[in-house]
Amino acid sequence: MAAADTLTPIFPPALPAHVPSRSLRLHNGKTKPADNSGDSIEQPESVQFDASKHLSFIPPSKVYSMKELGYKDEVGVSPVGVSEPFPLFSAEAVKQMRKEVLSENVWSHYKFSSNIAQCQLRGFAAEFAPFVYDAWKSPKTLDIISKIAGIDLVPVMDWEIGHINISIQSEEQKNKGLVDAAKKAQDGDEEEQMPIVDWHTDSYPFVCVLMLSDCTSMIGGETALRKGDRSILKVRGPQMGCAVVLQGRYIEHVALRALGSTERITMVTSFRPRSPVLPDDTVLTTVRAVSDLSELYFQFSEYRLEMLEERIRLKLKEIRDKRRASRPFDTHKLKQFLGEQERFLAHMNIEMVDEDRVTRGFTDDSHLLSEDLKERSRKRSRTTVE
Repeated sequence: MAAADTLTPIFPPALPAHVPSRSLRLHNGKTKPADNSGDSIEQPESVQFDASKHLSFIPPSKVYSMKELGYKDEVGVSPVGVSEPFPLFSAEAVKQMRKEVLSENVWSHYKFSSNIAQCQLRGFAAEFAPFVYDAWKSPKTLDIISKIAGIDLVPVMDWEIGHINISIQSEEQKNKGLVDAAKKAQDGDEEEQMPIVDWHTDSYPFVCVLMLSDCTSMIGGETALRKGDRSILKVRGPQMGCAVVLQGRYIEHVALRALGSTERITMVTSFRPRSPVLPDDTVLTTVRAVSDLSELYFQFSEYRLEMLEERIRLKLKEIRDKRRASRPFDTHKLKQFLGEQERFLAHMNIEMVDEDRVTRGFTDDSHLLSEDLKERSRKRSRTTVE
């Protein structure tokens, strides 16, 4: 799932279920954040992604290993846990991304809301955001993300390219938040503020979180990670055009509340290992309730079955090569392989929950690892119901 965003939003009326663009029906929701580029955002001009012009990469100052975060060697698909923020895209690239993200087509057709995230835009990139799509599919972008992650990665599927977390508030609300925070600090009240995306683990192995808002006036906004020993590590929030790479499938995380700005927009693209023979621990726990299930299940099935197809092709080549070399057939090894693929398919079956059993906009606490966070999630759910 997407990394956390933290400013208190203007709560809109209850959002209707997602309406796929193919239905040609529109729905109304909260006011879009303003596009400050001076150009119309309704029909973004066609700009082609050019890695030589639109990438502005500088390596992160620090990359924390899973071991440094207190996790055992067998946890995760890479030894890398999280990076410090680093410049990734140019100001021109961010400007074009904002144009596409805030266009009427995206806002009207691909807006979602849930109990852990009030306003998100998902699944739009392939249809309505060609610049965003090409930016994250670019071999040069993938090479950067992969080197930081310590493993060769690809976007998990098109639906998860350019996921957006949005928080907006009025100038009055922004100022009130600053006053309230100062008063609480003076009174010694450190009660946690409700984030835009609550504590969670991601559904996919890796994410890259890109900031699309001007953060110069923001106070706070760090990402908090729960380490293996249950202590908390804070990683500072990225500036506009900067990004963080996180192995979020295995690390509980949340962004701390940020103050001093009227908008905060982050773009999150999810990744999986490119190699089909490596484990794929993808789950759909945090994304089912905020997705077009037909599209999500198709793309999930497509890439998983392609993985299985390639695994079988490689195994077939292996046993044929051994046969030609007059080597004995290794029954135990093949049965081990078949057992792994049985578990692979069984996991797919479990994750593809029947549509009539999925509650739109509600994510349970099964994605959390810590019992105290699960209890906290249940308490908040009960409070909301009451």
